[in-house]
Amino acid sequence: MIILKQKITKSGILKLLFHLVFWSVWIALPIINASDNERHRQFSIAVIPISLTNIPLFLSNTELLIPLILRKKGALAYLASLFLLIALFAVIQMVMKEYIVPHHLQRHHWNWFWAVIPVIFVTAIATGYGFITYYIEQEKIQQEERQERLQSELSFLRSQISPHFIFNILNSMVYLIRSKSDQAEPVTIKLSELMRYMLYESSDALVPLDKELEYLNNYIDLQKIRFEEDVEIRLSIEGKPAGQIIEPMLMIPFVENAFKHGVGMIHEPIIEIEVKYDAADLFCLVRNKTAPGTEDKDNSSGIGLRNVKRRLELLYPGAHKVSTSQEGEWFVAQLHLHFQKH
Repeated sequence: MIILKQKITKSGILKLLFHLVFWSVWIALPIINASDNERHRQFSIAVIPISLTNIPLFLSNTELLIPLILRKKGALAYLASLFLLIALFAVIQMVMKEYIVPHHLQRHHWNWFWAVIPVIFVTAIATGYGFITYYIEQEKIQQEERQERLQSELSFLRSQISPHFIFNILNSMVYLIRSKSDQAEPVTIKLSELMRYMLYESSDALVPLDKELEYLNNYIDLQKIRFEEDVEIRLSIEGKPAGQIIEPMLMIPFVENAFKHGVGMIHEPIIEIEVKYDAADLFCLVRNKTAPGTEDKDNSSGIGLRNVKRRLELLYPGAHKVSTSQEGEWFVAQLHLHFQKH
């Protein structure tokens, strides 16, 4: 119902207004011009039914010949059909003139030439109008197709991020269960909160920034429970909530990557997460220590980072910056995002 309403509002109303104005002027103008001549005025009124036949002539060209004949069979078939259409309506108007217009108002100079001229004139206007509207509609269709492809790609990227994230969290739970840690239960509860966000709230196109930050906090709390004192985790969030909204799960891949590659064989592992934001911009910096000479041999390594970069390209073109670098023993990932206005 909403889509239908939008279509009527954006295209149907404009077309209706055009036809109302155009045909009102087409019919009324000859009557107004002949107001000082009674015979001409009566003739203009008498030929109104003939003038109305130009409406189906106009619509036949714009709604049938251009979108169907021209598009599917080419220009030659269109021109041939247009010639036949002109001839048909010229004959119709000549016959109507003989039977509708009173004999005393007949113009003896009325002939095929003057029957064809109005038809050609209306056809010319209809052709120009039809080409313009056809081009606009084709552009709209192409835009909708591009948008559908974009949404399909985004859905695919999200479907990749979520299983990858769940896989890492389940690894954390396996670790706690095997070690018979008392933290297994609170971790399970925390995981349920994360899953609720992922399954229900992050399915929206945009979410409030404070919800995304709450999700990030929950994830880091879970990792603190898992690693206890083995990993130093430093989290800093600075900013004032002002109704900012953001595409969900944009920051978590950077943090997730730090926990995946910044622990294990690292001496005194440290992970630092800094988030700063205001009404217009968000800055996120994630740093983790790395072991010298280590290489990623995991085929799934970097899936989250690659996907989030692609999502940013699609959703925030020209309004984001992502950088990753190796600075000594530190791997640094940075995100700068400019909030979009809605």
